Amino acid sequence: NKKVLIITSTYNQIISKGLQKYTLNFLRKFVWIKKTSIQVPGAFEIPSVVEKYIRKFDGVIVLGCIIKGETNNFDLISRSITDSLMYLSIKHKKPIGNGIITCFNYKQAISRRKKGEEAALAVKEVLSLNQKVTDKFS
Repeated sequence: NKKVLIITSTYNQIISKGLQKYTLNFLRKFVWIKKTSIQVPGAFEIPSVVEKYIRKFDGVIVLGCIIKGETNNFDLISRSITDSLMYLSIKHKKPIGNGIITCFNYKQAISRRKKGEEAALAVKEVLSLNQKVTDKFS
């Protein structure tokens, strides 16, 4: 059994709930994955929560939506979150599926709600690969 933490931003809640729905529907097929879900206020809070809990889990899936506004805040936040998640994944040697979508408008965000499933697939595949490598060398 593998434990996976799903962290969902409540900002842009309609989009985030869609991301979470597709993620959970996908993961239901894999009984060997035990899921724990928590929510955070925004995408910017996700990396610190990953750092806090990652040692207790085999993988993490992060979900959220950042829609571009009139300032460059979109670029700064998107890049800092992505860089932080990559750093944490490498530091802890655990998969982090990035299901934080970045969009230019709400319509685009609605059409990308299935990206949570892709993040879940990535984590599932890495956990499966890790198990195969462990079995091969045991």
